[in-house]
Amino acid sequence: MQGKKLSLVAMAVVSALTLGACSKEAETQVDRVAMEAKAKAEAAAKAAEAMAKEAEARAIAIEAYVYAYPLVTMEMTRRIMTNVETAAGSHAPMGQFVRMRSYPDASYRDVTAPNADTLYTTTWIDVSKEPWILSLPDMKDRYFLFPMLDGWTNVFQVPGKRTTGTKAQTYAITGPGWSGELPPGVTEYKAPTGIVWILGRIYCTGTPEDYKAVHALQDKISVVPLSAYGKPYTPAPGVVDPAIDMKTAVREQVNALDAAAYFKLFAELLKSNPAAADDAPMVDKLAKIGVVPGQDFDAAKLDPAVAKGLAGAPKPAQEVIMDWMKAGVVAGDFKLENGWAFTTKTGLYGTHYVQRALITAIGLGANRPEDAVYPTSTGPDIAAKYSGEKKYVMRFEKGQLPPVNGFWSLTMYDADYFFVDNKLNRYNLSQRNKFKTNPDGSVDLYIQNESPGKDKESNWLPAPKGDFVLMMRLYWPKEQAPSILDGSWKVPGVKEAS
Repeated sequence: MQGKKLSLVAMAVVSALTLGACSKEAETQVDRVAMEAKAKAEAAAKAAEAMAKEAEARAIAIEAYVYAYPLVTMEMTRRIMTNVETAAGSHAPMGQFVRMRSYPDASYRDVTAPNADTLYTTTWIDVSKEPWILSLPDMKDRYFLFPMLDGWTNVFQVPGKRTTGTKAQTYAITGPGWSGELPPGVTEYKAPTGIVWILGRIYCTGTPEDYKAVHALQDKISVVPLSAYGKPYTPAPGVVDPAIDMKTAVREQVNALDAAAYFKLFAELLKSNPAAADDAPMVDKLAKIGVVPGQDFDAAKLDPAVAKGLAGAPKPAQEVIMDWMKAGVVAGDFKLENGWAFTTKTGLYGTHYVQRALITAIGLGANRPEDAVYPTSTGPDIAAKYSGEKKYVMRFEKGQLPPVNGFWSLTMYDADYFFVDNKLNRYNLSQRNKFKTNPDGSVDLYIQNESPGKDKESNWLPAPKGDFVLMMRLYWPKEQAPSILDGSWKVPGVKEAS
């Protein structure tokens, strides 16, 4: 009996132990499931956080890319234009002038949309270390302007006939934070950035006699560092960097940079080309993607999600820039009238970063609107393109030729924005042409491939046989009505001849 009781007790103990083990195993399984669920939840949370970081970084990087685009483009342009040992053609070393001696012809393919109105006299200078002194001779009432662009493409000063007259003048261009003594008779222009592009233009009729007169003026224009002012000065030869691509267009080179290279260059440029005070909100955003003024940028040190966000930014940012042309019409920053598109928001941009970026992409070096407006037309209306297979007429009613204090011109380009070869070697029509007027005082310009007849050739702008583009230049447009600046004067439409 006693043995039976012990057996029952043993069975009970075994049963209890078994049940306990099962219970413990069940608890362990529950814990395992709970831990797996927690791990999955944490992983999902981390993935969601990473995705959120990536999305935020990409959004900021797109904004930052647009913001940085002018500074990066200016630097790439500077490198190419100054990567020579001596001045030749449209290139010259830093601190030396390019002096264009004649207008290009139809074989010229270096820069799109060349002009046959002004001879360029340009130079790049670095004022981050010391000021540079620009001396301009007496221009003898000739129209000229010497806009000075900072690294962000803002025209911070523009000496010229409109602003400072045509007498001899001398300027000291000083960099950010510079203070010191300047020679007597020198006017200080403080540059917001270390990079400065002086993009001088001098009006010339293109005749042998006028070429000679302008060449004499160009040869008297000088730029020297402050330390050499008033002393004999011979600039050092330029140092050629063979690694710089001198053939690929600047825009293509900029667009080809990946995000890491783009923002690395941008951060380096910020060291001597500081952001404007009004850019403070953007500077705060830049810090979130690792771009801090005065510091190097290293994409390898970024959070992987942030780095991934940056990597996906260049292409959509480029689309934002180029799509602004259409969006800007809706916003009122670009105008589309009578088949002509133009903007009067150039030269000074404030915090309108996308406008600044687009103008950089399609018209680097644009003037302030008070100095120049460039209406452009690809067809008689938004749905049609010009074709040399057709004949067109542009009529200016009596007294309605472009209202300017400087000059105006109408230039013919082929579909790629280059001059069109023709038997007259005529690439534009302008106020220097002697137009034949109609009996009512109006002026018809004939835009077509074949001559409209000897009696009308004075008013003929030769077109190619294929598609073409027209561009007007209105230098120093009148500010009082009628004026393109306030819309009280509009460019006439180009109509297909009946």
